[in-house]
Amino acid sequence: MYSVEGYKTIIVGGSRGIGKALSYGFAQANAKVTILDINPPDFEGNFNFIQCDLADNLSIKSALKKYHFDYSVADVLINCAAITIPGQSHLYTNDDWLNSLAVNLSGIFFLCREIGKNMIEHKVKGSIINFTSIGAEQGFANNPGYAATKGGVKQLSKALAVEWGQYGIRVNNIVPGYTHTPMNSKSWNDKALRKQRSDNSVLGRWAEPEEMVGPSIFLASKASSYITGTDLVVDGGWLAKGM
Repeated sequence: MYSVEGYKTIIVGGSRGIGKALSYGFAQANAKVTILDINPPDFEGNFNFIQCDLADNLSIKSALKKYHFDYSVADVLINCAAITIPGQSHLYTNDDWLNSLAVNLSGIFFLCREIGKNMIEHKVKGSIINFTSIGAEQGFANNPGYAATKGGVKQLSKALAVEWGQYGIRVNNIVPGYTHTPMNSKSWNDKALRKQRSDNSVLGRWAEPEEMVGPSIFLASKASSYITGTDLVVDGGWLAKGM
């Protein structure tokens, strides 16, 4: 039921952070993994790599053209690539805002659109998994681009789930809490901030990237065959915690 063996799986942002853990995890589960990322992975494993810049629609089209030539159609698409550009909202620049939108929201939509179209044409009942954030659920200061785009992805997934359910394509979100990745290295290395964020979770710690593998395999596999349009929260209890 939980098998993804032989599943043709695209992991966007699979070269580092959560994506790196997913690339390893799905490969170990004998999925046919292809990493799409702007930079090649600095590790070896049983997967392929296609360069792709999410800020460039032509780069996305070129990457997917190569993928479809090699594999025809994907069974699973996992979007976990993102950028974060912190800054106070009243001082946030147009470029920072537009770059956040391009990578974190527009790029994700373009990938979903093209992969979804291909799944529909080939009658593949696939699974699309988008990574959002607890920042899509609660207000966090000093990062308006990240918050807005992750909120947008949350609702995009729900809209696509409703539209593509008729084709048997499932679209879900994974909502990670603070995770020990290169993106979060600045706050991780600040011991006071790391503790503050650890204490905000029920489990009293940050997640490790590998802890996103199990939930992702669940949503990719037949074990979640009746789950679509939902948010699977993997935050150590952050959102559930009261006083």
